[in-house]
Amino acid sequence: MHINHKPEGTCCNRISITLDGDIIQSVDFEQGCQGNLAGIKRLVTGKNRFEVIEMLRGIHCFGKETSCPDQLAQALSYETYQSESSEII
Repeated sequence: MHINHKPEGTCCNRISITLDGDIIQSVDFEQGCQGNLAGIKRLVTGKNRFEVIEMLRGIHCFGKETSCPDQLAQALSYETYQSESSEII
């Protein structure tokens, strides 16, 4: 399953996620802090999405209400309650 998420309140413009069941196969971020996002990508690839949601939900960035990791958790959470939708914006 593939998810395209348009984050709100972050420097990142889009998060693309590929899942195999509940396992994250790949994550790609458009724009944002490339070094940090590359680290997040490596840390979450191969992990269960529910584990990642629990780890990343609620992280804030520079006084904002959200962050790129939080938006990734939201995208994974949102898809939990949806059917086989391929586009989340």
